[in-house]
Amino acid sequence: MTEPKLGPNTGNAGKGRPKGVPNKTTAMIKEMIIEALDKSGGVNYLAAQAEKNPAAFMTLLGKVLPMQLTGADDSPLFATRIELVGVRPADHS
Repeated sequence: MTEPKLGPNTGNAGKGRPKGVPNKTTAMIKEMIIEALDKSGGVNYLAAQAEKNPAAFMTLLGKVLPMQLTGADDSPLFATRIELVGVRPADHS
């Protein structure tokens, strides 16, 4: 095993991009995807895809949502289910 370099010439350590700075290629691809989305109809296109391809849309949604949700001041987040009782669906005929 070779000994680590000592002194002013320590190799390439620390010469990479700073932590948190995105890769240029990744940033360019994201810009192209957003531009393509704008050209294809933006929100209306995504809404149509949610109807036509719900599995793919849910996968996309899972990629853009935060991994963990917390309430105010990092307290737990509670879900509440609200159910409408006695409401009839509108007649669309």
